[in-house]
Amino acid sequence: MRLFYNRKKSAKTSVCFVLAAALFSCTFPASCAPKTDAGTTSDSLVVLNYGKYLDETVIRMFEEETGIDVKLEEYESPEEMYTKFKAGSISYDVVCTSDYMIQRLISEGEVNEIDFSHFSYYENLDPDIIEASKIFDPESKYSMPYFYGTLGILYNPAIVSPEKVKTWKVLWDENFRDSVIMQNSVRDTFVPALRLLGYDINTENADELSGALELLIRQKPIVYAYYVDETADEMVAGNAAMALVYSGEAAYAKELNDELAYSVPEEGSNLWIDSWFIPKSCRNQENAEKFLDFLCRGDAAMLNFEYVWYGTPNLEVIAQLDEETRSDETIFPPSEVLADCKVFQQYGQETTALCSYLWKKLKSE
Repeated sequence: MRLFYNRKKSAKTSVCFVLAAALFSCTFPASCAPKTDAGTTSDSLVVLNYGKYLDETVIRMFEEETGIDVKLEEYESPEEMYTKFKAGSISYDVVCTSDYMIQRLISEGEVNEIDFSHFSYYENLDPDIIEASKIFDPESKYSMPYFYGTLGILYNPAIVSPEKVKTWKVLWDENFRDSVIMQNSVRDTFVPALRLLGYDINTENADELSGALELLIRQKPIVYAYYVDETADEMVAGNAAMALVYSGEAAYAKELNDELAYSVPEEGSNLWIDSWFIPKSCRNQENAEKFLDFLCRGDAAMLNFEYVWYGTPNLEVIAQLDEETRSDETIFPPSEVLADCKVFQQYGQETTALCSYLWKKLKSE
């Protein structure tokens, strides 16, 4: 689950991509917008995405080039997205969400196949990230990677030594009482405990999950708070020594306070992949695929990267970045770090209910 900030664009805007956008707008006039059969809408697209996760400039570029009007709907969590989607009150054409939720919707028969042979820019995407996505989309035919990253520890090196954050044990260190922030999320907060116990982050073993709960209950007296949106700002303000965060939050915090640092502990963690899919409710598959292909295009992908500042799988974008950005391991984790990370898989109903119970028990202690 990825929650995002209403942040400003990075100042590192690439002029060459802005110029490229202007050139492309001349080559794809609105009159070329596709026509479809009666009963469908040929000139509109309803997009459902996390909040502040798509640059409005990209939407305007797409509309101007294709004549297709985009209506953007936003949500905060994959669970909220699922509720909105299943309500059926809006026919969404394209949706972006987290790995495990896409797996759930695929299993429920709610997702259309994407014909990537219609794409011109799909080859811009990193084959390694596409391969990693196979844990929730085994044949790589239902989803398209958008951003990715890790779960780790954002910390202040003036208070916590880099050596200590090489292991999740630091989150249980009594020396940092009332100075540790954990995620207000059962899946994420259970990751450090499960890995310290040597368990898989996707385990559905009730004893293993209960063991992780016991560890988290022992940790609770030193926890400053369980946050999501507030985490980065609290760290920037110096209100905590360290926090369990997504890499994107860490990158955002480091932009505001360059004294902060980020580490993915050696026991391993979560690799998250947010991806796009086309739901069964889509009214125009051709328009939906046109939109996804557009997001793969270098100029559009660069604008989205500079807006969100999360790890992009777009190789054309990465090639245009300066060395400092490309080598930032918070944004682009090295292969040895990714080798120890796993993508979340959707829990079964019994495990989901169990985790809900365990989470309530932790919060009530």
